Amino acid sequence: MEAYTGFAYVYDEYMDNIPYDEWEEYLVELLKENGIDKDNTVIDLGCGTGTVTRMLDKEGYNCIGIDLSEDMLSIASDKTYDSGQQIIYSCQDMRDFEVPYETDAFISIGDSMNYITANDDLCDVFKCVKKGLKQGGVFIFDLKTIHFFKDILADNTYAENREDSAFIWDNYYDADEKINEYDLTLFIKEQSEDEDDIYKKFEETHFQRCYEISELKELLEQSGLVFDAVYDAYTDDQVKCDSEKVTVIAHKA
Repeated sequence: MEAYTGFAYVYDEYMDNIPYDEWEEYLVELLKENGIDKDNTVIDLGCGTGTVTRMLDKEGYNCIGIDLSEDMLSIASDKTYDSGQQIIYSCQDMRDFEVPYETDAFISIGDSMNYITANDDLCDVFKCVKKGLKQGGVFIFDLKTIHFFKDILADNTYAENREDSAFIWDNYYDADEKINEYDLTLFIKEQSEDEDDIYKKFEETHFQRCYEISELKELLEQSGLVFDAVYDAYTDDQVKCDSEKVTVIAHKA
């Protein structure tokens, strides 16, 4: 089943607990530290509905969003139009994408890299990023950790009921493959002329993989990018055994 079809239309509603303002502040500071000024171009890889893309655009960066989900990009385009902004969105696979010109920076947040479930595929992502970066350009991305999948999600089930939608989210973690399967069932209210509410059911399956830091360093090196640093996500702290997410910084030499 294709991911981010039905979920795309309630994604922002269910992500209302994400500290986007803190993420934006952190990213802007990192970009500044790496010589990326606010008139430079930043490509948001796996941009989803474009929340961070629009935030960085408002900060003064020239932004482009890339994502594989047409549904997510449709919502991103609508929200960008409503905000009066002008952002280019492109529907491409992160493992094989092209940009029209070399750019100053790539970012990828919200665990997009975890959706790449094979080492060779992740190396292909990194190679595409290297090809699209200017010399000295920076790549900032985050990932969920093994600890998060193994000890927090594990084989748990989550459910939530909102005013116009509800979901059931089952998790199955394969420790050998380091892959987490998300089986997601959604019920989304549809407009109806009848008094009775009608809900449409969607079913999606998502897969995410976690990576050792050593694997990331090796794959970045194989792609030709230079590993710079890894932090406990959205902080300047070292990665800890209970870090749930990490932020990785690399650049093109």
